Amino acid sequence: MARPRKPTGSDPIRFVSATTRVITEEANMRRSGYAAAGGLVFVLLLAGLAPARGAFPHRMPAENPDIPLSAAMERIFDYPAPRPQDNELYTLFKYTPLEEFDYHGGDGTVSRRDPSRPIYVNGRYYIWYTKRHTVAPPVGAHRAAEATDEIPSTDWDRCEIWYATSEDGFTWKEQGVAVPRPPKPHPGWRSVATPDILIWKGRYYLYYQAFNEASGRRGDWCAVSASWADSPDGPWTPTLRTIIPTGEPGDWDQDAIHDPHPIVYKGKIYAYYKAAFNKWPDMRDKYMVGLGLAIADDPLGPFRKCALNPVLNSGHETTFFPFREGVAALVIRDGNERCTIQYAEDGINFHIASVVSFVPVAAAPYTPDAFSDSGDGRGVTWGLCHFTNAGGPGRQYSIMARFDCDLSRDVHDPAMKGVNIWHRPEVYFAQGLSPEQKARILERERRRADARVAAGSESGETDTTEQPK
Repeated sequence: MARPRKPTGSDPIRFVSATTRVITEEANMRRSGYAAAGGLVFVLLLAGLAPARGAFPHRMPAENPDIPLSAAMERIFDYPAPRPQDNELYTLFKYTPLEEFDYHGGDGTVSRRDPSRPIYVNGRYYIWYTKRHTVAPPVGAHRAAEATDEIPSTDWDRCEIWYATSEDGFTWKEQGVAVPRPPKPHPGWRSVATPDILIWKGRYYLYYQAFNEASGRRGDWCAVSASWADSPDGPWTPTLRTIIPTGEPGDWDQDAIHDPHPIVYKGKIYAYYKAAFNKWPDMRDKYMVGLGLAIADDPLGPFRKCALNPVLNSGHETTFFPFREGVAALVIRDGNERCTIQYAEDGINFHIASVVSFVPVAAAPYTPDAFSDSGDGRGVTWGLCHFTNAGGPGRQYSIMARFDCDLSRDVHDPAMKGVNIWHRPEVYFAQGLSPEQKARILERERRRADARVAAGSESGETDTTEQPK
């Protein structure tokens, strides 16, 4: 994988000097009687200037040419390939609804979200996910004080972890509860959510967020707990304790550890996670999101936080997978580097490998080598994700879906390497101005028109533009 280089920039002085030489040569030829052909000579000389001044070649070079480049052209050689069509870590995404899941008529009382990465065991795919089945839809984080033991505050409040199986990755059969809420006061008594899976030495481990209060009371505060089993069908034994704790007061991850996402890398368990920071109960509009890393020798800890945390400055849900000798990450939402795929040769220091669009939210790719520690990650081609806006006002819920892509070293699908996504106009118009925004713009235009009329009156001028009848 290419590593960043320091931009050198262009050399305008060199270009001016070369151009001056051409103009001088043309003037000498004119004095020598070649004035009639002077224009042609100038063009030919200017065309021949390219190699002398180090112009960027028409044929795209495979490597950075040893010539001065703009920052943009210098940067193009930092990607795995100059063209996205040739970039192993670039893709389009295709989406398919999952079959056989019931959402209770879309009344907002049943929700499924935050799927784990699928694993394949004994001829079947397994997934685990957050399921909410409550008597009423969530009241909203801003009304968390109104939440009860029956009525949730958010879509991930009062949840349990369920699982489903599939033979083809498209049609799924819900099997039942994998991890219920433990009794109070154990971590997760209020809600367990956002699971992911680890396979380690023949045993299965589920990591998940464990809430002890309704989400929204002070924020989205929780730590990570875990359960283990000898079979993906369970039974699951809960640890009933915190596995990855929040940070010390004042640390960026002091409030919550979200989206635990373990892989096996360099003989250890690398558990990536998300935390929101620069956010307090009385000030929530300045928040930022970072993705961190905790490392352990045993699935149940102790976990040691990476000294360089956060290892990603953007993103929301965690999506990491082994790739070649390093780790790739799909950076989905939040931050200046959202909607990118990034790569780190050491699993810690990530650099942008591509910019992507129409990105799956809460992407959980099928990653067969996530736990093999092969040192030669092959990439991914499909996985699951979720959509959190399936219902209307007052009955909002989430659904899971399948995505397909080509981030694989073993599959070549040119249709996944295109660079354009065509949406119908109504897709764009659905992202229209709010009534308040439109009113503000119209008021600005009215004041501008009034100021123009007033300026014309003061100067004695009148607007002679023909008025509509």
